[in-house]
Amino acid sequence: MRNRKQITRIFALLLAAPLLLTGCSGASTASEPEETAAVTEATTEPPTTEPPTTEAPTEPPVVLDRDMTLEEKIYQMFIVTPEALTGVGKVQSAGDSTKAALDERHVGGLIYFGDNLRSFGQTQDMLENTQDFALSDGGLGVFLAVDEEGGTVARCGNKLGTSQLEPMEVIGGRNNPEEAVEVGQTLGRTLSVLGFNVDFAPVADVNLNPANELGDRIFSTNPEVVGNMVNGVVSGIQENNKVAATLKHFPGLGAADGNTHEDGSVVIDRTLDQLREAEFVSFERGIEAGADFVMVTHAKITGVNDDLPSSLSPVVCTELLRDELGFQGIIITDSMQMNTISANYDAGEAAVLAIEAGADIILMPSDFSAAVAGVQEAVESGRISENRINQSVKRILDEKKKLGIYERIEEETESTEEASE
Repeated sequence: MRNRKQITRIFALLLAAPLLLTGCSGASTASEPEETAAVTEATTEPPTTEPPTTEAPTEPPVVLDRDMTLEEKIYQMFIVTPEALTGVGKVQSAGDSTKAALDERHVGGLIYFGDNLRSFGQTQDMLENTQDFALSDGGLGVFLAVDEEGGTVARCGNKLGTSQLEPMEVIGGRNNPEEAVEVGQTLGRTLSVLGFNVDFAPVADVNLNPANELGDRIFSTNPEVVGNMVNGVVSGIQENNKVAATLKHFPGLGAADGNTHEDGSVVIDRTLDQLREAEFVSFERGIEAGADFVMVTHAKITGVNDDLPSSLSPVVCTELLRDELGFQGIIITDSMQMNTISANYDAGEAAVLAIEAGADIILMPSDFSAAVAGVQEAVESGRISENRINQSVKRILDEKKKLGIYERIEEETESTEEASE
């Protein structure tokens, strides 16, 4: 740093500079080179080297094979109850109100519970009519979903008297992979005959804490046994590509000491290494078998270290499930009406956070209209890109094609036909 005397001399020289340039000053003195050097040092700054600017990598554009409005795309990302869709108190048939509701709001799917099911024939008629309405006028059709695990949770088995299965804990105790395939075949065939095309089963959790909310719905305390059973059940359910299986509840709910339906928050104290050694084993086996859906729990995992319900966590949905486990199917949240979500987030924000985390489908928001509006506002404001919406919608439409719900019009097929002519 220069001392005060140097600064004074520099300042004086700057004031005299015009006189020197016009010849009004006297002859140069011996000190001028020193002074000039000082001026040069004072007024010349080293060039600023700025780091090269790099744009954030952009996602490749996703092109859909259907022309859809933004609103239509967003509706595809929701599975709701028929009551939430129609406003009717208890839906046990599909008539004018169902058709009108589907014409107005093209939801991705509907989920049915025991109160919707009265008899085998009634259920068949209701589901067939609903699908016909959803496909009319060039519609995309709907996922028709149910929780049919067998054992304790079996909406059809318990209400309609279809195939009765032992609790999964009993079946898992035999650790017979062939029996697991037969269980899946029984579930898939029964649901297909009724008209369902998505089964929210099997439970892929490992029974690590007797206080968890799942009980005998879990196959075993042994991750390898659970993996064997899950692999077989998924293979059986999906053998004819008519019913999609769903692994639940990622990244694992079996170590929980709480209830995600009732508690304001459920925290599972597990490291990522512990998850990889235990819970991930069965999910990996289910993904290996080709499971089309994975349902994400609302429990928080301490090892994730973001203090978010798993269903709203980018680490859980994207980094772990998509990137680490390589799952390329549909990620669906658990019911957003559960207290772990509804007590802490409004419906619109919860839906937006889930999509930002990587979810493709929002299941049963606490306020359907508010959830749709929240997502649409997030896209219009730029918080979520429409390309991100397209990513999920493409997975949904691809799955509907796979299940035979509707046939996509392939541009390459048309061009091939034109070339052959």
